[in-house]
Amino acid sequence: MTAAMFDHDGPWTEEEQLALGETSQRVELFDGSLHLTSAPTPRHQNISGELRAALRVPAREAGLHVLEAVNVRLKPGRIPIPDLVITDEIDFDEPNIEASDVRLVCEIISPSNAATDKVLKMHYYAAAGIPWYLLIEQQSGTLHLYRRQGRHYIEQSVAAVGEVLELVEPVRAKIRPEDLVP
Repeated sequence: MTAAMFDHDGPWTEEEQLALGETSQRVELFDGSLHLTSAPTPRHQNISGELRAALRVPAREAGLHVLEAVNVRLKPGRIPIPDLVITDEIDFDEPNIEASDVRLVCEIISPSNAATDKVLKMHYYAAAGIPWYLLIEQQSGTLHLYRRQGRHYIEQSVAAVGEVLELVEPVRAKIRPEDLVP
């Protein structure tokens, strides 16, 4: 994979990104450029797994799906890999999920990608029309829930350790930060 990436000329296409196949790194596509991040830490994966477990039953009850680390096509040539998404009914055999099928997107902030999650991805997700954005701070466990308003997100609620984040859309769930952070 590394040789193919460095021998590449010009902007990357969706087809070229997908042809790289599965790797230990997350390879996201942003407007012709690849964005690579290393495999997540055990802390990150614990948070993601616990959140998915907390949302699994509420999502099923709402007729929705909870998925971790999948390609989401925000528009042609813009395909991030969020940490977790809640989707409508989708085709599980397609490599990309369309933004129009995503009801909530979640990113777990790592020190190495904080600006990407708080600025770039937040802007892209809102512009793509995804109604809800959940940001989780790895170290503190603080949960930030944003609701889309126009082409931007506004903070709906925040929950730190000892508090409860209550979701009413797209699913009904109560999440305690201390249940996510090891």
